[in-house]
Amino acid sequence: MSSSLLTAQLGLAYATYLVGAGSPGPSNMAIMGMAMSAGRKPALWLTAGVVSGSLFWGALAALGVSQVLATFTTGLIVMKVVGGLYLLWLALKSARAARRPDAVHGPAAGTSDTSARSLYLRGASMHLTNPKAILSWLAVVTLALPPGAPRPVALLVLAGCMVLGVLIFGGYALAFSTATARRLYTAARRWLESLLAAVFGYAGCKLLHSATQSH
Repeated sequence: MSSSLLTAQLGLAYATYLVGAGSPGPSNMAIMGMAMSAGRKPALWLTAGVVSGSLFWGALAALGVSQVLATFTTGLIVMKVVGGLYLLWLALKSARAARRPDAVHGPAAGTSDTSARSLYLRGASMHLTNPKAILSWLAVVTLALPPGAPRPVALLVLAGCMVLGVLIFGGYALAFSTATARRLYTAARRWLESLLAAVFGYAGCKLLHSATQSH
């Protein structure tokens, strides 16, 4: 493979992942809310879980395993149902948090458990139960790794995308944990928690609807 072709393939893969990971979605919004409500460290633990989930699907995509899963209709439907129900649960938690008096503060997504383990598992769960994560990685692999592509190229794609993932999701955690962002959260906590509830609820309903359409 020529160096110019390799550069073009890697650039396409990174651009595809950048659009998918950087665009607002449940994971980004959860990190943003956690950073503003609970601070930088909890947001970074949540980010670590999200990045780990992305690494898992990225590794499967690079190995070609996720292509099998994507074509296995029953498995994909189950993932959509589980992911949709989980997002609706997060929506309910955020809605409850929005109803709390302003004097009572708590982390985003309506949970008082901000232990490192809990936050890490929550971030990983969001990505591991999100079919969009699988499909985004499949798009990266389809565009950048044609059949027969050397394994080192696949590893370059995976490594580069994971660096982007750390920068993107970690950037959300750092940017929204600033003093200014936290003051904004304090002033508009109920509105922001309501926004999180709406985002999680919409994403959950959309996943459940797509699961019914898959029959």
